[in-house]
Order: sequence, then structure tokens, then C-alpha cells
Amino acid sequence: MTRILGTLLIGFLAILVLALVSSTFLITPDLLRHDVIAKYRNSASFIYELPSGAQAHIRDEGNKQAPPLLLIHGSNASLHTWEPWVRELGAHYRIISFDLPGHGLTGATPEDDYSVEAMSRFTREIADLFALERVFVAGNSMGGAVALQFALDNPKRVAALVPVSSSGMTRDPDETSVGAFNLVGSSLGRMMMRYVTPKFVLASTLRGVVADPDNFVTDEMVERYWETLRMTGSRDATIKRFASYQTRASLEPHLGKIKVPTLLLWGQQDQLIKVKYGIRMNAAISRSHLIIYPQAGHLAHEELPVKTARDTHKFLQDFSGK
Repeated sequence: MTRILGTLLIGFLAILVLALVSSTFLITPDLLRHDVIAKYRNSASFIYELPSGAQAHIRDEGNKQAPPLLLIHGSNASLHTWEPWVRELGAHYRIISFDLPGHGLTGATPEDDYSVEAMSRFTREIADLFALERVFVAGNSMGGAVALQFALDNPKRVAALVPVSSSGMTRDPDETSVGAFNLVGSSLGRMMMRYVTPKFVLASTLRGVVADPDNFVTDEMVERYWETLRMTGSRDATIKRFASYQTRASLEPHLGKIKVPTLLLWGQQDQLIKVKYGIRMNAAISRSHLIIYPQAGHLAHEELPVKTARDTHKFLQDFSGK
């Protein structure tokens, strides 16, 4: 019996040591804010302290004499997602993109509030910074919900909306998600993410949300998502944001209040926010039009930048200068 207990104890200790070694190997440490900013800012970037105390990463590009277009990125992304649109639309608009609280080079904020309502207030701070009285607003995924909330909160400041695969609708309760979005749906998954954030999980998630991952997802893109997420404070902010999703109210009952012209862009192959939600959103907003792209997934603005930018410009031309 003693020999058996000894063997079991040795086996248990071996498993414990293996687990500790494995967890140490998998742990992905935080990255210093200064280092991440230095790597991912460019000549158009600046960091500005807003009245709320947030250190916002902002880019002000394009034609400064043209109508302003605010671009709002999606969950776990950054303003880098809009770089193709900046190239395509820069001659026609003053394009202001920025990293939302808990994201990109903005990172965690003093308010520590990562709700859609807080991000709408953050967007208003950006508009106030540039003294923009009336703007066009486009947003992808979570950024689409922020754009919708901003229009609800500031109806007189929005000339037109362009949500791209927007969140904000009431989702089916039994619907599964993609990649890392499945992991952060549980408290255990969120707890693990704080210390273990493997690069391959980010790569798998990106590949799972687009229509043609082999020709879209690059090593550089995966590394940017991985490193900005690990900037000091950002994983804690992300965990808090995902934890609040279970109690977040849907925008769907309020979309009828949106009276500004709205162009909805959706990828037919979007597996994260399926096109059925775009159809429902189109029905809920009175002055909306929906374009569905058969060859795109969740990031139509990046996957098909020329076509989506052209459709957006054609739509916004009707309201420029008004």
C-alpha cells in the first residue's frame, strides 16, 4: 500500500510539474505601452489626452477641406483596420480614425468603462476635439454599434451612417461564435486570457471571420492584433468589456429613432454577425439601404476595400456639404 501511495504521489507531482512548466511556457506577458506605441504609430498618429483623461491614439488624414468622416473599428481591432479606406477615400473626405478605449494604442482608460455608451461619449470627445459640428460616421462590428449609439446620443451631429457588419441587434441565444469570441464567453476563458493569449488563437479567429483567409490574413496582421491586445492594461480592459456583454442591452428596440440616412454594408459569408442581422437592422432603420457582398465576410471594408469605399462614397456624395 505504501509503495502504491508513493507511486501515486510521484505521478501526481510529475503531472503538477508538467502543468506548471506548460503554463509557464504558454504565459504571454504584458508589453510596455511605450514599446507598442513606438511600433504601431505612424507619421499621421498622435496621442492626445482627452478631457476624460484617456490617452487617445488618433489619426487625422485625407482632404482637410472636405466633409469629415469618422471611422470606428470593431472589437479587439484598431484604427489600422481602416487604412485601406483612408487610401481609397482620402481625396474626398477628412478622415479621422481613432483607437477606442481598451483597444489599439489608446488602451485602458481612467474611467475603466468599455461599454458602448462610454465609447459613444469617447467618440463625442474626438468630434469635440476637432470642433466637428456635423459628421459622417462609419463603424465595423462593435464599432457599428458605437456609431449607432453615437447617432442616438447626438442626432444633430450625424449627417449619415455607414455600419459595416454591425453589432447591436438582439442575437439568437443558441448561436455559436468564432475562435477567441467563444473563449471569452465564459468566465474561465476570460480568466485564462489574462495570462495565456497564444498568437495562434488570434490567427484562428481572424481566419474564421473572413471569406478568403489565405489571401487576407498575414503574419504582420496577426502580430499587430496579438501585441496591441497585450499592451499593459488592455487585456484587463478586454476582460471587463466581454464580461459586461451578458448584461448589455440590445440597440434593436431603439433603432427606429435613427432618422439619418444609413448605408448598411454586410458580407454574405460573415460567420460572426450573420447577414440575417443586417436584414433585420435594415428593416428597423427607416432611412437605410443594405448592400450585401457575396465574396466578403465580417471585414468587408478590408476584404473588398475598393468596392466598399466606392459604394460608400457614392452614398455619401448625396449628403456632402449639407
